[in-house]
Amino acid sequence: MSRLLEAIRGQKLALVGLAMLALFGFLAALAPSLSPHDPEEMYTPMLPPTQLHPLGTNDIGQDIFSELLYGARFSLLIGFLSAATSMAIGLCLGLISGYCDGLGFAIMRVVDVFLAIPRFPLIILMAAFLRPGFRTLVFFFVLFGWPRATRLVRSWILTERNREYVDAARMIGASDLRILSHHLLPSAIPITLVRFIMEFQHVILAESGLSFLGMGDPTAKSWGTILHYAFEYPTIFISDVWVRWVVPPGACITLVVLALTLVGFSLEEWANPRLNRAWRRT
Repeated sequence: MSRLLEAIRGQKLALVGLAMLALFGFLAALAPSLSPHDPEEMYTPMLPPTQLHPLGTNDIGQDIFSELLYGARFSLLIGFLSAATSMAIGLCLGLISGYCDGLGFAIMRVVDVFLAIPRFPLIILMAAFLRPGFRTLVFFFVLFGWPRATRLVRSWILTERNREYVDAARMIGASDLRILSHHLLPSAIPITLVRFIMEFQHVILAESGLSFLGMGDPTAKSWGTILHYAFEYPTIFISDVWVRWVVPPGACITLVVLALTLVGFSLEEWANPRLNRAWRRT
């Protein structure tokens, strides 16, 4: 952990990314207090920006700024929860498949099946037939998120299990469970954390894409849902309405993904010391 903090402190872009993520997390956590209105409450439709409605209202009279704040809660929560669950499953299965050859072979054949299937098109197909909702979306992203983490962790464990510190643990009588939990698990956490950032990015974009296509939860306030209803407005691009209705959620999605990318660069350097040395040489 100290090496992680040192790597982040030494990267100005990583600090910028963390600050951006902290800002969005703060806005999402305090959305009920910061929101000037209930996002479900209806006022006069298509009001221009005023002091009471900083971004105006949409076509059914809901305050766009309040929708934006509550959308941050949904989008960030589903991204974090889906990525964290996928990484937890992938880490456990990756440890087992990398350490136990027989069971690992069976696990990797299942992983190969999932990786051979186009991810986003199949999610769209499943979303068209299943009931939309928060749990359904999390199920989609976890179902197709764990295989990549499993393969990544397995590759790492296959290398680490033959190193000297693991051999030393075996020689002093350490059990397989202790070797996995006290030696191999800590060594796999850095690379899993890097994969977590990448999966977080994917879920944010995928959820926004599904909601934009009308296959998300229509009752939830998310950035993708805001864009979906904005693009259904017939005169969205022949007036200046798009500036206050389309640009804000699009900018939020872009900034969150950018912040995760900036943090991910530093985590890659922390997780792979050889990459760190290569960057310094260049």
